[in-house]
Amino acid sequence: MGILVTGAAGFIGYHVAEALITRGVNVVGVDNVNDYYDVRLKEARLARLARHDGFTLHRMDIGDKDALDQVFAEHQPSTVINLAAQAGVRHSLTHPETYVHSNLVGYLNILECCRHRGVEHLIYASSSSVYGANTKMPFSVHQNVDHPVSLYAATKKANELMAHTYSHLYGLPTTGLRFFTVYGPWGRPDMALFLFTKAILAGKPIDVFNHGKMQRDFTYIDDIVEGIVRLVDHPATADPQWSGDDPTPETSQAPYRLYNIGNHEPVALMDMIGAVEKALGRTAEKNFLPMQPGDVPATYADAQALTDAVGFTPGTPLQEGIQRFVDWYVDYHDVSI
Repeated sequence: MGILVTGAAGFIGYHVAEALITRGVNVVGVDNVNDYYDVRLKEARLARLARHDGFTLHRMDIGDKDALDQVFAEHQPSTVINLAAQAGVRHSLTHPETYVHSNLVGYLNILECCRHRGVEHLIYASSSSVYGANTKMPFSVHQNVDHPVSLYAATKKANELMAHTYSHLYGLPTTGLRFFTVYGPWGRPDMALFLFTKAILAGKPIDVFNHGKMQRDFTYIDDIVEGIVRLVDHPATADPQWSGDDPTPETSQAPYRLYNIGNHEPVALMDMIGAVEKALGRTAEKNFLPMQPGDVPATYADAQALTDAVGFTPGTPLQEGIQRFVDWYVDYHDVSI
């Protein structure tokens, strides 16, 4: 009996797996190690996890139902943390089929395995992207989120709906986490912080979308991990106050919960770039561009529900988090500032 972490070679999955292992938990990792971005980075993360006796890896695709069920049958996990997904808003504009395969078919397989193998708690990754066309800030789990502006966001909203169905029909406790712009060491190369740092060090211009008039609720990876780990021992329960006459989206009469997990402090994109410039000791050449399709101008999390549930509120200052990322980046890539 242990915890199964899908997407273990990914940015968040790697950090979650390592945190659990260091707490004495046996972790079963699942990842197909695809080439969405540099496989060498994924392999480097896995190599660090492989140093621990409490880690077992299965290289497989969650879209393969039979293979996934064999993993569940062999390890009988008590908790599943599903972080495997096709990520990226812009990629969903050109490769929609990969989102259906991983985020819908693969996720359904996770739900089915949890249902049939007696899993006690499913924690899964949703996204701040589900807020879509919403403009009322801060984004709250109490809000309706029926207007996604990318297929990626639509698949994450679908995950929440699918989870509720399984919680209702089969009593499976499910907890969905809407992540807000996660960053930090071992991050994804397709994300802005990584791209900015790489370009600035190479003396190349950086692309600044919406002419810099963007805000993001940047959330440091350690805060994300702490929230997830604390929720492991807090499986969702039915809300006795929930009523179908006035249904709230974040709870249910079924064992179902949704939480925002963000730094609850929106930062202007230009301020974030300034923090990167300061950490690198260099000034970026900026290429100002229009808003990209599927993107939103601002995100801002109301994380009070998470604080109420587990007594934790993300709060790593952006400057501190960016400095840690830059320190990791120059060490991992063996470059000098």
